[in-house]
Amino acid sequence: MDILMVAVGLGLLLGGGEGLVRGGVALATRMRLPMAVVGAVVLGFGTSTPELLTSLSAAFAGAPGIAIGNVLGSNIANILLILGIAAVIAPVPADAAGGEDRAWLAVATVMGLAVMLLGPMVGRAEGLILLAALGVYLWRQLARDNAMEPVPEIPAMGGFTIALYILGGLATLIAGAWLLVEGASGIARAIGISETVIGLTVVAVGTSLPELATSVIAARRGEAGLALGNILGSNVFNILAILGLTAAIVPIPVPPGLSMVDLAAVAGAAALLLIVLATGRIGRGAGAGFLAVYAGYIGWLALGSA
Repeated sequence: MDILMVAVGLGLLLGGGEGLVRGGVALATRMRLPMAVVGAVVLGFGTSTPELLTSLSAAFAGAPGIAIGNVLGSNIANILLILGIAAVIAPVPADAAGGEDRAWLAVATVMGLAVMLLGPMVGRAEGLILLAALGVYLWRQLARDNAMEPVPEIPAMGGFTIALYILGGLATLIAGAWLLVEGASGIARAIGISETVIGLTVVAVGTSLPELATSVIAARRGEAGLALGNILGSNVFNILAILGLTAAIVPIPVPPGLSMVDLAAVAGAAALLLIVLATGRIGRGAGAGFLAVYAGYIGWLALGSA
């Protein structure tokens, strides 16, 4: 049954990702928004919904390893795995994301690590601080319309059809992510993997598959800015919105299984992305390098849990 849930979940994620990309591109054209803004706000928030639901459920269930591991592991996977795959498919130009997008990735990463290093608990005060930063981020993103070039024209799509694509895509992604996480978590627990490792790997990758589907489809459709904007926006949302909202509702103990290597991997992935973007683009070689680093991290986790 667990294997069947994983297979069905993957299918729903792929279908939902296609619908979300189509609706997002059409919305950007209709509203004359720059592609990076749609990727960061519409798709970034939308594809982070599975992480939000998963972390909230884990926090209420008293599983802090899954709640926090999901957020941190998703950010690592978004950059090293998902953006790596997208770059191997089609090189991603650095100018698809402005300096402010990159700065917000750094700010969110530092804030997320800080609230976990300062004490044994990510409490309501820390959650509210993260949510306040999210409000500033959203305000800045939505205020950028006049400062960037809008997306090119595509065939017109009616408002109802756009809403159907976006909402239907999101609903399909959420259902697919739930099935995938439930099935994969059942398989992982059956072979004795710790809760924190499950959060950092199985659950994190499972809830990040909407970003994977969306970014890969966007890359194949030649919308590199949408793929990069989706990853940057998702990583900011994961920390400011998901960790912030979860902690504001249910204070989360920092799990003892979370090591400095895991925190260093979060910071290192963000730093690596910013360094590569400074070179002008994320080429296929850099994408392959991202995948190799991710494989090494997963290998380290596997050895540690053996």
